Amino acid sequence: MFRFKTIVILLSTLFIISCAHPPLSDKVKIPDDYTYIIGPGDNLEIFVWDNPDISKSITVRPDGKISTPLIDDLLVTGKTPSQLARDIEKSLSKFVRDPLVSVIVNGFQGIYAQQVRVIGQINSGSSGISSGRGSSGGISRYSAKTFPYRKEMTLLDLIIQLGGIGQYADGNRSSILRTIDGKKYQFGVKIDDLL
Repeated sequence: MFRFKTIVILLSTLFIISCAHPPLSDKVKIPDDYTYIIGPGDNLEIFVWDNPDISKSITVRPDGKISTPLIDDLLVTGKTPSQLARDIEKSLSKFVRDPLVSVIVNGFQGIYAQQVRVIGQINSGSSGISSGRGSSGGISRYSAKTFPYRKEMTLLDLIIQLGGIGQYADGNRSSILRTIDGKKYQFGVKIDDLL
């Protein structure tokens, strides 16, 4: 199964790296068979047909496990919703005859490898998973936000989700950092020109 590799975007106000960025190449391709993988912090709706007492809404704990009525400490991180449904059916079959389970992901965070991280001078008006704030509650010089990756997400989609970049960010000195097939790549992007 393919797992999307981590993407980090740096919106710098300073020149961070003095070396040239490798050019984008047709040799570096990301497969389009993206499948969502459940991760810590995801909100799950577990529906057990004809058993409302054991159907629950649950948030995946930081250790990647959940506990439901009749099932304790089930590891869910790294599974698709369909895989998790089959695992729950197997566990419930000790207590319920022929259980039929559906798992619906309502709140998405995903595994870390399927998250997009943005670091730098960014706007605060969006709803990222986390944000860096100064001790006074205001925006610090550099902020950070994390978003779940969406299939076919573009840089422009991400900038829109951020609400734009900060007024002091040098968008044309931004970088995209990627790990693809175990190799790290850094690509220079010109966000100001894009916008």
